[in-house]
Amino acid sequence: MRRQLTVTREALVWKLDGLSEYDIRRPLTVTGTNLLGLVKHLATWEARYLGEIFGRPFSEPLPRWQDADGSDLWVTPDETRGQIIGFYQRAWKHADATITELPLDAAGHVPWWPNPDVKLFTMIVQLLQDTTRHAGHADILREQLDGRTGVTAEYEEQIDTAARAAHRTKIERAAQAAAGNAPGGATRFCPPNGD
Repeated sequence: MRRQLTVTREALVWKLDGLSEYDIRRPLTVTGTNLLGLVKHLATWEARYLGEIFGRPFSEPLPRWQDADGSDLWVTPDETRGQIIGFYQRAWKHADATITELPLDAAGHVPWWPNPDVKLFTMIVQLLQDTTRHAGHADILREQLDGRTGVTAEYEEQIDTAARAAHRTKIERAAQAAAGNAPGGATRFCPPNGD
């Protein structure tokens, strides 16, 4: 589990490689999701989940969880890529120390959860789940920016734009056919109650 967490952290940071300052920061969804903001968000919560809640506060100030306002999901012009990546790497080193130094059944307390008493194992699973989820978001955002995909740099394949276009067309046709909108076909009406 720890190895998977490390691989996923590294993959998330890799998603920033080769992109401009604008592209790593710009909002790519209607809610403002952006690549560098995902890194900042995970750094903040990693420091909190595998630090603060086990009585092992992170050495740098974190926003109070009570004041969560979404500011950990985007990066100000004064914060650099290097600062955010460095923060994430320090947070994961701190988290790894917690994993190494405490037993898996170590007790923690998450005051913002309805059932606040937790074990370290539960929080490692929570962190792996959150990291994997946000790395998946980063995959999609990166693909939107320049078409690059891949789980890690070593598995990245060259982009074959013709093959991708053909594949996308096949999927579009299947979607249209399922909806009754196939080219040359009539749209079928389905009442809301399914009759």
